[in-house]
Amino acid sequence: MINLVKDTISNSDIDNLIDWLKTYPRLTKGPITLELEKKWSEWIGVKYSVFCNSGSSANLLMLSAFIENSFGNKKYWLSPRRSERKKLKIVVPSVSWATDLAPVMQLGIRPILCDCNFDDLSIDLSHLEDILIGHGTVDALLLVSVLGLVPDMDRVKYLCNKYDVTLLEDTCESMGSIYEGKKLGTFGDMSTFSTFFGHHISTIEGGFVSTNDKELYNLLLSLRSHGWDRDLDKKSQDDLRQAWGVSGFESMYTFYYPGYNLRSTDLNAFIGIGQVDNLNEWGEIRERNFNMYQELIKNDYWKPKSNLKNFISNFAYPIIHPDRNKIVKKLQDNDVEVRPLVCGSMGKQPFYIKQWGNVELPNANKVDYYGLYVPNNPKLTEDEVVTVANLVNDVICKDTQ
Repeated sequence: MINLVKDTISNSDIDNLIDWLKTYPRLTKGPITLELEKKWSEWIGVKYSVFCNSGSSANLLMLSAFIENSFGNKKYWLSPRRSERKKLKIVVPSVSWATDLAPVMQLGIRPILCDCNFDDLSIDLSHLEDILIGHGTVDALLLVSVLGLVPDMDRVKYLCNKYDVTLLEDTCESMGSIYEGKKLGTFGDMSTFSTFFGHHISTIEGGFVSTNDKELYNLLLSLRSHGWDRDLDKKSQDDLRQAWGVSGFESMYTFYYPGYNLRSTDLNAFIGIGQVDNLNEWGEIRERNFNMYQELIKNDYWKPKSNLKNFISNFAYPIIHPDRNKIVKKLQDNDVEVRPLVCGSMGKQPFYIKQWGNVELPNANKVDYYGLYVPNNPKLTEDEVVTVANLVNDVICKDTQ
């Protein structure tokens, strides 16, 4: 069986975890979480990171902090009224994940779906500019880097600056991908990452929100843990308590924001610390496999575009072809795992249609109808890449003869 993903947690990782558990450490969020957050921030190249219990939770946390920072009274951290939230507009890529779109809707914000482009499957920048012009004021762009492919970040930043739009990044599928020397997830005000099993690294379940902004960092810390101030530095705590007239004793159970419990644990963080050390090596294997697929698969209908200036830490190799069903059957009959290309078009998902109706986005529709992806992971061998590519070619080359 050629698996789509392989667990990155090794036997030695488990042995180290068992030895650590025998020291009877604190297993909930504690000093190991702080150590992982520091190590992750240094690796990705930002000042602050907040570890939480999933990449999906990271998206919810990031969007909640964006709302509070946009409308809340920063001095007193007053939650914006829901009627004010409805004035917010956020552009969400049509080719993304359920928990990019879902928290936008859950938080009472209006989502505007943007079509994808056919170079890297990220947003269609022409369609994005049409949206920014046509809707007057748009507050944020939630940019999703699909399967490790690298968007045109210069153009994205240019449009965000031109139209005064906050850039938020979902980099859950693209950990380690680089645009012209700068890692994805370091371009926006905040960015998210996933450490779920099968992603670039694993903490079993987990995710990060990263930022260079201290105020956003404080919001993220508070929102992650019920809305209290326990995780803030002393000066930030003192300022907040003085503003609200809260004593030190009362502060233990004072909540400044209707937050969540999105914390992970020191157990998950302990695993993550060792995983970060392998990211560079594993990313190189993922790019090697991607480049092999690019060369071997003879798909004249569509291939992702790559740029030698960029580094593609490919999550899985995407294929778009009208004979998708035949390709899927061929792969499954030969014990190769395969999946639809992410969620296809989010505009085709029932939960979106129920609230906002049908939306036709031509490029995303092709992804929805014809898209799939095949395995790429650090344990995938070169021989296995060749096997997968040959099986795909058996279908698409036969149909062109």
